[in-house]
Amino acid sequence: MRDYWLSRLCFDLQNPAAAAEYRASPDAVMARYPLSAEVKQALKEHRASFLAGRTNAYLLRYYFFAVGMKDDEFVKRLNDG
Repeated sequence: MRDYWLSRLCFDLQNPAAAAEYRASPDAVMARYPLSAEVKQALKEHRASFLAGRTNAYLLRYYFFAVGMKDDEFVKRLNDG
């Protein structure tokens, strides 16, 4: 099942200013999107495999790039599910 709001968050984090704001205050930024508690927790825990089932992996990559995760770690987490 795709989650529009998770996808929107990931898309919005392509903007460097939005990414910086998210790194400084993730809860405040997440509060702008009607995300489920389960999705918010998965974001905080960087559970890529869980999140990948809810959004496009390319959009999800923007999220992990915004939080400073390197591609090799992202791919590892994506495949650990």
